[in-house]
Amino acid sequence: MDLKAALASDNIELPENFFFNIQKYKEHLFKWNKIHNLTGAKDVNTVDEFIYDAVFPVSFLPKVNSLMDIGTGAGFPGMILAFALPDTHVTLVEPLTKRASFLQFIKADLGLSNVTVVKKRVEQMEPKIFDLVTSRAVTDTKMLLKLSENFRDKHSKLLFYKGEKVFDEVQEIQNHKIIETKNRHYLLLGEDI
Repeated sequence: MDLKAALASDNIELPENFFFNIQKYKEHLFKWNKIHNLTGAKDVNTVDEFIYDAVFPVSFLPKVNSLMDIGTGAGFPGMILAFALPDTHVTLVEPLTKRASFLQFIKADLGLSNVTVVKKRVEQMEPKIFDLVTSRAVTDTKMLLKLSENFRDKHSKLLFYKGEKVFDEVQEIQNHKIIETKNRHYLLLGEDI
């Protein structure tokens, strides 16, 4: 996959330093992944697909001041969204020490003033309202709604990165939209969706 071409063809507006940050991120990810097994994505093509998958919602998301990513892992989607949205403060919630340490290292190495890394389970965090709550590959929608209760209000949006099972998970949920791409179903929830 040619990441630059794919994002350009979708007319996704990205900051000038996005691809510089992505390149540095990938270099560090491959080094750390050999020792710490941060992600199953082991080759450039798979990582580029994960990055594309993470950043695609920038094409349809409203502008937000604050974002919380539940279970960031090695940085998908939260860290990638932080690169793409420099004016949004992004809180990355990751309980595993090796992954949280990696995220903290990336934040420091790239001088990301818009990122906060929280090494906790989301259930252990103090309540705080965010404009947008995201999550990828953590749990089902019903559980994500429960986990995010203390971090959203009626104005907040939720963006969950899902597979085809999303249709089974939203039958009783109001105010949602599913944005489908070739490999991903993005579930967007909120009052004015």
